[in-house]
Amino acid sequence: MTTVTQMKCACDSCLCIVDTSKAVEKEGHYYCSNACANGHTEGSGCGHTGCTCHS
Repeated sequence: MTTVTQMKCACDSCLCIVDTSKAVEKEGHYYCSNACANGHTEGSGCGHTGCTCHS
């Protein structure tokens, strides 16, 4: 059996890969940041270099 330790951020427009042990977990989904987890309510991206996700 294999255990998943990394996956794509659950934010549709985000390109980040997150370590599940360090990710922001919300409603069973894993996100790279609070901005992604909260739906970019303030209109900003996740802040990671090279990623241009936003709402």
